[in-house]
Amino acid sequence: MEGLTRQAGAFAVSLRYEDLPPACIEAARIGTADCVGVMLAGAAEPGPGIVASMVSDSSRADAAPLLPSGRRVAASDAALINGVAAHVLDYDDVALSAHPSAVLVPAILAEGWAQQSSGRDLLTAYVAGYEVWALLYRLEPGAVHDLGFHPTPLVGTIAAAAACARLLRLDAARAATALAISSSLASGLVANFGSMTKSLHAGRAAQSGLLAARLAQAGYTASPDALEHRSGFMQAHSPSRTPDVADRDFGLGAEWRMPALGVCVKRYPICYATHRSIDALLDLAEAHAIAPGDVEAVHVHIGETQMLMLRNHFPQTGLEAKFSLEFAMAAALVARRVGLAELSDDFVRRDDVRDLMRRVRYTTTAEVAQGWDQPYAPADQVTVTLKSGRELRADPVARPKGSWERPLSAAELRAKFLDCAARCLGRPAAAALFDQLWKLEATSSARDLKMSA
Repeated sequence: MEGLTRQAGAFAVSLRYEDLPPACIEAARIGTADCVGVMLAGAAEPGPGIVASMVSDSSRADAAPLLPSGRRVAASDAALINGVAAHVLDYDDVALSAHPSAVLVPAILAEGWAQQSSGRDLLTAYVAGYEVWALLYRLEPGAVHDLGFHPTPLVGTIAAAAACARLLRLDAARAATALAISSSLASGLVANFGSMTKSLHAGRAAQSGLLAARLAQAGYTASPDALEHRSGFMQAHSPSRTPDVADRDFGLGAEWRMPALGVCVKRYPICYATHRSIDALLDLAEAHAIAPGDVEAVHVHIGETQMLMLRNHFPQTGLEAKFSLEFAMAAALVARRVGLAELSDDFVRRDDVRDLMRRVRYTTTAEVAQGWDQPYAPADQVTVTLKSGRELRADPVARPKGSWERPLSAAELRAKFLDCAARCLGRPAAAALFDQLWKLEATSSARDLKMSA
């Protein structure tokens, strides 16, 4: 029987749109539309601009556009820069303990533009990449965060290679080679959370996956067992040291993982590890009309792995604040929301925000929720103590609003998209683009998508 690397490659390139369960199509559509909106908003941030300044324009027929400028660069560079833009706001979706769309969508749009792929092909490539990603995620019982690795670029690079292999219509052998090449290009450290480099993780994963698929197409070679070998990808990055890669049929295309796991759309442009606590505190503040000046202390009981990511306890900038539980709680009380406007340097440095950050305390648990793809505690628990001595306790939150289990409506998804995309496209063009993306299967070519200003 062929090993994991070859099975994953063969699955990716044999997948057809007609094979896809409806829930896979729905998740891919949501992930793509949400990611494009976030990407358009993120493109104005300094990080993507710095990366874009380092690449040259391209007049090649297969050059791809940067969003929203429409500037044409090599497809791999478009995947890189658009990927940085997709992740820089930390507003992109979450699944598989990672950010799948911020890697898959930039790679798929760049290669899809180059190949003039149909909307059906774009959605199929997304599902191919996601299912390979989900399988590798399930084969490792540990959390790679615990080793200091960021799973988004680590596994996302391989998933992007699978997606691009599908768009390039590689044969099974070359698709397996693409995955093997990509396994040597994957990396990213949790230590760089709260800096520009975190968004570079997503961009580099998208770029590396696309590059790996093109190298395989050109005849580049790699080991056909690079994923499962005892010195291969899965073992090298295994916190448990026992990845489940024994030879067998891994069930790709027979056992679908995406319908159960889906994508979790973010309501707040801040690390997902804070979202349940934000939901709890906002509900509590509204129910009891809590004024910031009445608060003596906020206590959050949260998971150890969550706090490993939330490393900035007294942030100085909006970027640092994206990885701060203390800021998330302070912003929720002061502004009664945590949106793009609150993730600014000026807001983070406000005296009332900083005063409340000092009043936030937390305790942690090593217990991890079962049946969810995030390495989080079973629930976040928030308690507010008022200066009067009264203690207010929020109901524990197990799943945040916007998660696959508590999804946003189409109207809520559209509202988020317009808030992001109208900043650069204007509202009419943003609305038209959302409609295109929401019916992506009807698009004849990726080049028909009106994503540029």
